[in-house]
Amino acid sequence: MDSYLERLQQAIASATGDLSREELTRPLEGKWSAAEVLEHLYLTYTGTQKAFERCLKAGKPLAGVPTFKQRVSATAVTEFGYFPKGRKSPDQVLPRGMSVEKVVADIGPQITAMDKVIAQCEERYGSRTRVLDHPVLGPLTARQWRKFHLAHGRHHVKQIRERRQTST
Repeated sequence: MDSYLERLQQAIASATGDLSREELTRPLEGKWSAAEVLEHLYLTYTGTQKAFERCLKAGKPLAGVPTFKQRVSATAVTEFGYFPKGRKSPDQVLPRGMSVEKVVADIGPQITAMDKVIAQCEERYGSRTRVLDHPVLGPLTARQWRKFHLAHGRHHVKQIRERRQTST
């Protein structure tokens, strides 16, 4: 497994491994519960997998040409790990009420599956090729996609840890 995604898996497991179902589902006024944060992450991983599978099926990269703003944003996130607070999630990755047990059991395997399909695209199209467009950051390489998921995951792991401290 790629080291960025391995670190992502470890960070999520470390933040959630000993949380009870009650702790995971405890609501926080105006914010997602830890389970909803995990579901959001899960949906980003399955969405990324599907997009990379479309890229493989198409037989070519599906990325456009990045704008200057997208290049700057992508660099901030993927090279410096900066993830802005307060950005609204796209509708397709908003929590939908999946079972806590399913999300907790499947999130690690989904990261592994995502890693596999990203690696297949990277092998087919090259490590320097922008393969897919991110909805906000624009066209990214396979490495940038991995680093995006690490930065995004760390952003949300921090939220989960904050919820843990609030509940104790």
